[in-house]
Amino acid sequence: MHFQPWKILISKKAEKFIGNLPEKSQRIVREKLKTLRDNPYPERGGSKKKLNLPDYELYRMHIARSYTVFYRIIEDERVVKILDIMTIEQAHKMYGRL
Repeated sequence: MHFQPWKILISKKAEKFIGNLPEKSQRIVREKLKTLRDNPYPERGGSKKKLNLPDYELYRMHIARSYTVFYRIIEDERVVKILDIMTIEQAHKMYGRL
């Protein structure tokens, strides 16, 4: 069975964050983002989670215990939109606002 991989779109803000990371961290983050092509949905015990917001579907994925990626899934287009990437500390502060 052949399936169509998901297309990954990265916001300018997220791209800028990645670009400012040390080279090794950039490589780790980009490799982890590529895994979303195969399956952007959370799995038991994985690093991805659906955040339960009142009127917005948002997902987050932890990378290497250092970074958090926030993304949306557009089902009918098979697109994953990377909205923002930040340190886990920044993300935990933001959770209070979500």
